[in-house]
Amino acid sequence: MNEIKEITFGTSNIHKTKEATAILEDYGFKVKQDHVDLFEIQDNNLEIIAKTSLLQLPDKLNYFVEDTGLFISSLNGFPGPYAAYVSKTIFNEGILKLMKNVSDRKAFFKSVIAYRDNNNKIHLFKGKAYGTIAWKIRTGNLKPEDVFGYDPIFIPDYEINSNLLTFSEMDFQKKNMISHRAQALNELGKFIKM
Repeated sequence: MNEIKEITFGTSNIHKTKEATAILEDYGFKVKQDHVDLFEIQDNNLEIIAKTSLLQLPDKLNYFVEDTGLFISSLNGFPGPYAAYVSKTIFNEGILKLMKNVSDRKAFFKSVIAYRDNNNKIHLFKGKAYGTIAWKIRTGNLKPEDVFGYDPIFIPDYEINSNLLTFSEMDFQKKNMISHRAQALNELGKFIKM
């Protein structure tokens, strides 16, 4: 499969494209962004959501989509696969308000990539990042337009983040070494490179 040099990412999210480009170029692939606005089904299963999104584009080969959820233990997994919707409504401020006096701040991000190869076969790649929810929004030195999703409130686990920085406070390269999306993208890159 290593003859592939360009791969298309179906997303309207420039931050996701930036992360995918940085990771997949290490495998020798150029990432082309396809600005699609897909209908996202409401389901508790990220794998089903990602695969269903890709199935909306039946003619796209060497193409992938990605879906992410943020699962907070004390909120029974909320917002989970509804993270995108929640980000348009209550977002980080609302999450922190829900957790105002909550001591159990354990959470994890999960990313699922659905990829259709040149033989029209769909493959799924997953990544998880465990951590905690911060007590306040922490963006570090980022400009407002560079702040991405729940990154300002998610602190990856100590074992991989001894400074206890949020994803927003980390430099881009560090985040791309440990994030949920980075794990899934690396699995995709290895698979295509085979």
